[in-house]
Amino acid sequence: MADLMRTSNPALNDKVFRGLPGALGETMTLEGTVNKTGILLLCTTGTAAWTWHLAMNPQTLPLDSMLLLVGLIGGLIFAMVTIFKKTWAPVTAPVYALLEGLALGGLSATLEVRYPGIAIESVCLTFGTLFVLLLAYRSGMIRVTQKFRLGVVAATGAIFLFYLAEMILGFFGIHFVSVNGSGPIGIGISLVIVCVAALNLVLDFDFIESGVAAGAPKYMEWYGAFGLMVTLIWLYLEMLRLMAKLRGRR
Repeated sequence: MADLMRTSNPALNDKVFRGLPGALGETMTLEGTVNKTGILLLCTTGTAAWTWHLAMNPQTLPLDSMLLLVGLIGGLIFAMVTIFKKTWAPVTAPVYALLEGLALGGLSATLEVRYPGIAIESVCLTFGTLFVLLLAYRSGMIRVTQKFRLGVVAATGAIFLFYLAEMILGFFGIHFVSVNGSGPIGIGISLVIVCVAALNLVLDFDFIESGVAAGAPKYMEWYGAFGLMVTLIWLYLEMLRLMAKLRGRR
């Protein structure tokens, strides 16, 4: 049974419901999780808009660079805290969203200067993918089977190991030019990664639905929304990466 609730998202995996205190009061609902996700999206959008404005002004650009670093490090810290302290999610999840917005706004603005229109294109593609996959999941077109889970988990793990190896080798001056370039290989690999990130959304939908069916405690709405945000942010970053490669070919 544990395998039936497995997901490759580190925030939404098969161990999340283990050891949770009994839900004596209100329990997790789908509507509540959707509402919490909306709040987290607003938090991320708000701080992203702020750092975007700072990045577009030469006088405040140094501040934006500092906030981008704060967002990256702070977001990672609060993500880990949320994963290990699920009961803190009502507080740590919004803080995580605010910090990630700082990083996303600065990064998006930097690429926007080089490739005008890339940010809105990536946002539209990300949310378009979200709604299409949600519709496909709810209609039963995509069924989360054990083989589907294992395939997505394996692919996500391979991507993580590749990024880790690339980062470590980068310290020694070894770079994967063809992978990160705008050639056919680079674009093809980015397309595969985008597809894997998108499929993680399906696993997240299934996890949230399982939590609702299991009668998880109310705070798990925040935790489920946080896990979905983790995947959405990853998908958006990969969309940005893909669009930048495509623009680089022009």
